[in-house]
Amino acid sequence: MEELTTILEFEIFGYKDFSLTVFNIGIVAATYVFTWLFLKVFHLFVNRSIKRRAWMERSTLYALEKLAAYFAYTIATAIALEAIGIDLTIVLAGSAALLVGVGLGIQQIFNDFTSGLILLFGGTVKVNDIVEFNNTVGRIIEIDFRTSKIKTRDGITIIVPNSKLVSDNVINWTTMDDLTRFHVKVGVAYGSDTELVRKILSEVSKKHPAVDQTLPVKVQFKNFGDSSLDFEVYFWARNSWEIEFVKSEMRFEIDQEFRKNNVKIPFPQRDVHLFQNP
Repeated sequence: MEELTTILEFEIFGYKDFSLTVFNIGIVAATYVFTWLFLKVFHLFVNRSIKRRAWMERSTLYALEKLAAYFAYTIATAIALEAIGIDLTIVLAGSAALLVGVGLGIQQIFNDFTSGLILLFGGTVKVNDIVEFNNTVGRIIEIDFRTSKIKTRDGITIIVPNSKLVSDNVINWTTMDDLTRFHVKVGVAYGSDTELVRKILSEVSKKHPAVDQTLPVKVQFKNFGDSSLDFEVYFWARNSWEIEFVKSEMRFEIDQEFRKNNVKIPFPQRDVHLFQNP
């Protein structure tokens, strides 16, 4: 017993009135292990309650677990600091002036943190939702308190400040209607048979397996362009994640049908007039 007491009281580090012993390290380790076990039990308890009663959505559970982990580890850190002999009142008093000085610098961080709470509990976007912003389409794989992780179609993970997902214009493809309207643009040469172009675009769209057959396909003659007659074909589809590949397949088919029917897709042309001074 005396040997154990001697080991626990063994001083690892000492400076003036401060002393760090094996016992202090053990208390810190035990505090964090207990916190980790508490969060695991909390996760299991809430998950079982959801399965039995369905009283909470998955997104709300995710937010609650994040918030519980944040506060639990904050309390654990406070206990650990007290255990090794650091007076928190002195630390807070000494850091007050510093916090005031850097207050302006952390406004954006606070904004991101607040936005994170809005996302976690507001439910505007959730984990596994497909979103589009700044011409980027991706699936949300994680929402944290300050940033979120979005995985694009190319498998690239983008770290986005939460304030961007709250304040910017964000399209949530997951929460939209099951069917979404898309379009493909194409230009044909002047002099082409416009009715034939309408027929080709309509038939190509209707026979693609990804295009919904219950809603009509619409072809619009958009404009008399500088070098072409501009058309757009509108169709409805469900697979928004792979829609760019669907559009690509339709363009291949449109090009083949144009070649068969001698419909030309022009390239930009400019007339250059040269004048010679007498």
